[in-house]
Amino acid sequence: MNSHTFAPMIDHATIERILDAAEISDVVSDFVTLRKRGVNQLGLCPFHNEKTPSFTVSPAKGIFKCFGCGKGGNSVNFIMEHENLNYPEALKYLARKYHIDIVEQEETEDQKQQKDDRESMMIVSSFAQKFFTRYLWKENEGRTIGLSYFRERSFRDDILKKFEVGFAPDGKTPFTEAAQKEGYKIDFLEKTGLTIKRDDWQRDRFAGRVMFPIHNLAGRVIAFGGRILKEDKKIAKYLNSPESEIYHKSKVLYGIFQAKREISKTEKCYLVEGYTDVLSMHQAGIENVVASSGTALTVDQIRLIRRFTPNITIIYDGDEAGIKASLRGIDLVLEEGMNVKVLLLPKGEDPDSFAKKMGASGYLEYIQKNETDFIQFKTHLLLKSTENDPVAKARLISDVIHSISVIPDTIIRSVYIKECSNLLDVDEKVLYAEVRKQKTKQNDDFRKKEFREKSKTVAPKPDLPLVKASDFSIEELEFLRFLLKHCKARLFEEEDENPNETEVLSVGEFMIQELENDDLVSENPLFKKIFYEVRDNLDNEKFDSWKHFVNHPDGEISQLATNLLSEKYVESKRWSKAGAFTEQEEDILDILIPKIINRYKFRKIKIMQAEIEKAINVASDVKDYDTVFDLLSTITNLKKVEKELAEKLDSRAFN
Repeated sequence: MNSHTFAPMIDHATIERILDAAEISDVVSDFVTLRKRGVNQLGLCPFHNEKTPSFTVSPAKGIFKCFGCGKGGNSVNFIMEHENLNYPEALKYLARKYHIDIVEQEETEDQKQQKDDRESMMIVSSFAQKFFTRYLWKENEGRTIGLSYFRERSFRDDILKKFEVGFAPDGKTPFTEAAQKEGYKIDFLEKTGLTIKRDDWQRDRFAGRVMFPIHNLAGRVIAFGGRILKEDKKIAKYLNSPESEIYHKSKVLYGIFQAKREISKTEKCYLVEGYTDVLSMHQAGIENVVASSGTALTVDQIRLIRRFTPNITIIYDGDEAGIKASLRGIDLVLEEGMNVKVLLLPKGEDPDSFAKKMGASGYLEYIQKNETDFIQFKTHLLLKSTENDPVAKARLISDVIHSISVIPDTIIRSVYIKECSNLLDVDEKVLYAEVRKQKTKQNDDFRKKEFREKSKTVAPKPDLPLVKASDFSIEELEFLRFLLKHCKARLFEEEDENPNETEVLSVGEFMIQELENDDLVSENPLFKKIFYEVRDNLDNEKFDSWKHFVNHPDGEISQLATNLLSEKYVESKRWSKAGAFTEQEEDILDILIPKIINRYKFRKIKIMQAEIEKAINVASDVKDYDTVFDLLSTITNLKKVEKELAEKLDSRAFN
């Protein structure tokens, strides 16, 4: 979708207010835990998997840049990429965050049609949440059945409202009919799983259930979990939304939106199983808690937690059969480099009941005294089933060693091997040999997987293409960087037409003039867009080239500007070797700018010569000697210019 599609609906003054309010650190920290690193902030990139942070936020510049995957931009670009929104939708998201009113014209039917499926499904889900929540509090059926259930479980009103729980009316299609009456299409009701449709037959998926909305990191409702209140063994107790364009259960954790700030603050995340476990712990005052919602823990869920903390405690309710079934999944936590602990609650208790019984202080005290590292927990748990069976014990050792072998940190691995040696009474050398064997197999498997992945071709997102440095020559990148960074800086004073008067020439004016006068503007489409947009704004006193292009509605331009203004993005080795950056750029612009322009011209002329030489060969082949002589004359003139530029640059490095 073109980023300009809906732009006219938001006036320029409002866009400026949004951009001024949207402080990059504040926006990004809703999704990524940032740590101060000098003048910048550092975190794990949310756009690709990494264990060493390379995602940098520059509060001073108002931009983010990942030096791992290359993505970068301003606050709007971040929201566009993270939430898969177009430009105006991202602006609206930020306007809501900062309580900025947007006055829009009424959408036409054509404009409504242009909204993509994903956004339509989000809107339908939001309507459903509001409908279910209102029904719980306002309708007789909701209060007598749904609210009574929560009252019996001793949940306070503030907790119920915090998680926006609700009730779906019983019956065949009361919700579907209400949604259609409000103008929501059956296609999107079906795609979100709120309505089940078979030919001419349809019904509400969640009829008669208390509803737990599932939010994404940004707080938007993407799915639901529903609990039936009838005693009917033929009907599933809990029912979740099906997989959809907006909901992938393996990538979502219930309660992450409500917990993310507290997780970052406490440097700890508690993982429980169900919706009410999360609600009860919040009610007890423990807010850094999320639930896997009954699914086996996945790599994507673990990485979601790791963006906010490396420390996780998994809380179990004492069902050993269930714990054993989940052990294999927890190896993934270790493999992702997380510090994982396990807590077994007293017999007969679950996180929900225990939170109500103990309260925050009692619960936290119990956790502190009873949580144990995963390896120790696993060893003690499995030892119970081995008794005096040497074969079973050998399997146990192999199982535990596999868990240790996936830990990426060598020192932590060695500590666990020592602990395992003591617990199982096995020589450390034997355990080290087994770990090496496991690591070799894992490395082989990884290489095979990596080879398969590299064989696949992944198409880039059309809305936010990744602008690569390889799309430009180094001279073009240097030219653009200095043009954007120093556009309004004073460069030279020239004599005016009036005697005894001088005219101040800015960097931007000089760079634009030099290329236009010699007709050497690059043919690269993005270069041309930026070049001519700067030219058209040279007389605009309010024009801030840095801010203008970083906040540009064209995603490609915004990303390129961010890349150019990011530290370390483009610094020619030739400049560094020559010592050109031993002083501040701002102090020697009168030296740098002419050199940059001449370097650019030199490269452009070399390209032109190569093209003319090809044309000469073509003309010679067809015996068009007039054209050959004209082209030879042109190339002779170009070589003269090339020689002059080389003398100015005083370098043979460009020949």
